[in-house]
Amino acid sequence: MGAGPLDPGEELAELKLKISPELFRAFQRCSWIIIHETGRTQLEVMQEMVEDFLVKHGC
Repeated sequence: MGAGPLDPGEELAELKLKISPELFRAFQRCSWIIIHETGRTQLEVMQEMVEDFLVKHGC
């Protein structure tokens, strides 16, 4: 993992999650802050969050 920046031509798959409205709002706020503080793209932040989840759970 840790593929780094996404290749613009890279094929992406959609991941759909069902979460509470409170978690959704917290996720939106958190990802917005990360994007604006780091200058990274939304896709890069999403990729990192999923990679972190998988590493945390040993997947």
